[in-house]
Formats: sequence, structure tokens, C-alpha cells
Amino acid sequence: MFKELSKPFRYKRTYPNVNPVLPAQKAKAKNWKNTLRRLWRYLAEHKLKLYLVLFMVIASSVFGLLGPYLIGKAVDDYIVTKDNQGIVTLIIWLALVYLFQSLAIFLQNYWMITVSQKTVFTLRTDLFHQLHHLPISYFDQRQHGEVMSRVTNDIENISTTLNSSFIQIISSLLTLIGTLGVMLWLSPILTFLTIMIVPLMFFGLKWITKRTGVLFKEQQKNLGEMNGFIEETISGQKVVKMFSQEDQVIADFREKNEKLRDSGFWAQAFSGFIPKLMNVLNNASFAVIAGVGGLLALKGIITVGVIIVFTEYSRQFTRPLNDLANQFNTLLSAVAGAERVFEVLDEEKELDEGESDLKMNEVKGKVEFRDVSFSYEKGGDTVSNISFTALPGEMVALVGPTGAGKSTIMNLLSRFYDATQGAIFIDGHDITKVKRASLRRHMAFVLQDSFLFEGTIRENIRYGRLAATDLEIEEAAKKANAHSFITKTKDGYDTVLKQDGSGISQGQKQLLSIARAILANPAILILDEATSSIDTVTELKIQEALQVLMEGRTSFVIAHRLNTIQKADQIIVLEQGQIIERGNHEELLDRKGFYYQLASSGNRGLG
Repeated sequence: MFKELSKPFRYKRTYPNVNPVLPAQKAKAKNWKNTLRRLWRYLAEHKLKLYLVLFMVIASSVFGLLGPYLIGKAVDDYIVTKDNQGIVTLIIWLALVYLFQSLAIFLQNYWMITVSQKTVFTLRTDLFHQLHHLPISYFDQRQHGEVMSRVTNDIENISTTLNSSFIQIISSLLTLIGTLGVMLWLSPILTFLTIMIVPLMFFGLKWITKRTGVLFKEQQKNLGEMNGFIEETISGQKVVKMFSQEDQVIADFREKNEKLRDSGFWAQAFSGFIPKLMNVLNNASFAVIAGVGGLLALKGIITVGVIIVFTEYSRQFTRPLNDLANQFNTLLSAVAGAERVFEVLDEEKELDEGESDLKMNEVKGKVEFRDVSFSYEKGGDTVSNISFTALPGEMVALVGPTGAGKSTIMNLLSRFYDATQGAIFIDGHDITKVKRASLRRHMAFVLQDSFLFEGTIRENIRYGRLAATDLEIEEAAKKANAHSFITKTKDGYDTVLKQDGSGISQGQKQLLSIARAILANPAILILDEATSSIDTVTELKIQEALQVLMEGRTSFVIAHRLNTIQKADQIIVLEQGQIIERGNHEELLDRKGFYYQLASSGNRGLG
């Protein structure tokens, strides 16, 4: 009997990620059973407390069943016979029963919250650790807000469910079993009448839960998309205002917000049918028991106390079904979030072991590209047949229009991506055989958009080499021409910068980035110049700092101004992913080719 009763609540149907308005558009179903199994692995690390929780759930369920039985006994044995002493004694017993039930409920909740918080702590730690071992391509292909949604919203969804649903499901199952057993013992006839509502519940729940899973999945997806849009819009707020696109952004947000509202509405609406259905069936069951029980009592088949106990037990019988149905929907929402978390955990990490086991302790800085080709997507190559050699200490400039492949070449050199064909060598070592951490330890980057973390100026410079002393940090700042402006700030090197260095100018952020790179003391330097929007005085300071930084290092400069690369040892001119010219500044001008045209046009067309 119990197996039949529990079938609606072990419903294993999986739900494709589709538009709820168009259910015919089906995507590949997810493995919900596997998701629950993986969640259990995290919970199983706290088995002792889970056993204690289970024991307290059993105890509270037993006390919950004992209370109504004692009340029925009081009616038959003490109230009908007017035994005052018996009533007082029973009241004391009832007080103890409900006191111990309350204590058991408190302990089970306390221990379960402890387990759930530790479990979610571990899960969140694993997720954050995984994010820092994913390739750059993963983040290039996804909105940051959508990724953040998995770390925050989806994890919090799991936490809320573990805090409440786990206990509720076990308690409901135990109460269901215990109530059914006692009801059969008291009156098989009334028990039969009570369980007649189960088929109605089954078909009602089947119809509802068939729709709620896909809707909760859609709700989580829309929530992630909206978070990504909000993060993107806030980050680009200046651009929005510069181009007066506030109305368009608000309209786009309204569209995404409406999608989230609609999916959330239908998910909650369908799941909200469950308690209403249960209440109707519960009241119907109560009416049947009261009517039939009264007739049986008049015939002397059962007592009035049994009827009272049965009315309470009938509610306790349907209440667990109601709770299980409600928790099933909550579980669907949590599993949908857990799937999104495990999708990230299952992403392929940046390989740093296996074949990539070579560590480079010392690097002289010879870099060689041999017939390197690469494409971000299937189809035509982004860069093709790239071959050149940079000797130690040389300055190599990459020139060409936007989309020519300059940044792609630097991404390949730093192994943010790996070449699809050809090979790249540093000091004769194929970089695919070198550990990424070891490779990048000998590189430093000064990017077009310099990024600073929230923290002090000292901490941001020290990011280049965490073991650096305060004196070394100040020396690096002096070489980067940053020392003078740092000392003029309120707290000097201990001045706290807000996120992304807001509060200081773009030029000052660039000087701090250069100081960070100087402190790292790399053998290979990658520069993506960002002086186009900087005042002349600051630009001169940056140019001086860059000269100090590049001294004695193999430097790759993505040129945005030709006057910054006139002293380059070799200039590589790219167009449509291929090298079309190479040489120094004078040689390329003499050839009067593409580079000459760029120089003559005042750098127009230079990406």
C-alpha cells in the first residue's frame, strides 16, 4: 500500500528546457536522478549528523502520532466516565509529549541547518575553485552575470531547499506510514474511506508536476539571463549614458523582466494548485469520516473517541501528502539550480597536468611561431600560417586593422587558447608541453583596459609578486612613474581603491598596472597600449614607464599608434589573420606597402 501511495512523489520524468508557452519545442532532457545522486555525495560527508537528524525526525513523528491518540483515549476513558484525576494525568502526559516533540523538532532543524550550510559551503567552494580552473574561452562565451547567478542564486536555492525540504520529506513519509498503521488498527473501514482520496491526488499531482519542472527550469534560466544583462548594463553605464541609450536599455530590461515574470508566474501558479487541491480533498475526507463514523458509533462498532482520533489522523494522513507535493516542487526548483551548478563543475578544465608537465624555471625570452593557425569557431581561421621569431630582448610590434588577429596571437602565446595547427616555442620548448602556471609566471601583461581589484594601492601592485616587500613595491612604483601621484593620495600606498580602481584616472590605473608588471619582473612582456584617451602629460609618463619596463625583455606590443613602435626591432603587419609585411619602421616605409598607407593616413584603419 505504501509503495502505491508514494509513487506520485518519486516521479522521475525529466523536463526539457523549453519555452513554457510553446511546449512542443523540446531540448535534450537532463538527468535529474544523477543530479540528486551527486547532491547526496556532498550530504554524505556529514553522515553522523544526518543520522541524528533522522533519529529526531522519527522521534518527533512518533510524538506527533501519540498526541491525537491520547486525546481520543481521554474522551473514551476519562471524559465520558467523568474521571477528573485521569484527565489531569493525561494533560500532564500530553504536555510532556508535545514538549519532547518540540525539542526533537528544534534539534532536527538545528542539526540539519548545520549540515546544509556545510554542504553548500563545500559546493560553493568547489564551484569557485572550478571557475578559476576554466579556460578563458568559457568566460568569453558567457555573460559574467549569468555565471555569477550560478554561484549566488542557484547555490542559495539549494541551501534553502536543504534547510527545509530534506527534513520535511522524511517527516512526511514517516508520518504517512505511522498514521496509516494506526488508522488500520483503529478502523479498517474508515481507513479505506480515507485512502480513497489517494487516486485523486495521484492524477492531480501527475498533471501538475508534469508542467512545473520545465517551468522552474525556465525560471532559473531567465533569472540567469536577467542577472547577466544587469551586470553588463551596470558595467557599461557610462557608454549607455554617452549614447543616450537609457530608454533602449530599459526596454530590453523590461522584455527580460517580463520573461522572468511570466515563467515565474506559471511555475508558481501551477505549483500553487497543489495546496488548494489538497485542502479540497482533505475537507471532503473529513466530511466522509465524520458522517460514516457517526453512523458506526451509533451502531456501537466504534467509539466517539475513535472518531475524534480518526478526524485528526485523516488530516495527518493528507497533510504529509500535501507537504510532499509542495516539497516536490521546491525540490524541482533546487534540482534545476543544482544542474546548472554541476554543469559548471563538469566543464573541462584548463589542462595543467599530463603532457603539460614541464616547468620553466628560467626563460631567456626567445619566442618562435611556426605555421600557427587558429579559429575560435569552426570554419575559417582567425589567424593562419603565422610564422616569426622574436629574439631575447627584442621589441615586436603587431600592426593591422581591427580583427586582423593581433590579440589572438597574444592569446595563443599566453595559452589562453591553444593553436589548432602549428606550434609556438619559448626558448625551444613547445608551450603546449609547459605548465600554464609556469609559462605565465614568466610573462606580464599591460592591457588596454587595466583592471584593479578592490583594496589598497600597495595590494594591487603586490599582485604582480605576492612575496614582494614594501620597499620593492615602492621601487616598482617609482620606475613606473606612479610614486609621485601615489604619495599625493590621502593614505599613500595604503589608499583603498574601489572595485576596478574607480576614484583614480585611467592614466593612473595604467601606471599602477605597469608598476605591477615591473614588480613581476617577467622575461616576456605583452603590451596592449591604452594611451588614446589619456592626456599628453600622463601619456609621456606612461611611455617612459614602458621603456623602463621593456628594457632587457622580449616585448610584444599591439600598436594603436605608430609613433609608439617606431623603435621596434621588427613590426609585423597583419590583415585578415595573415602576415602581409614585416620589418622595422624604415624598411616598411621604404616598401610603400600597407604599413606605408597606414602611416600616411595618420593611423586610420589601425585597430
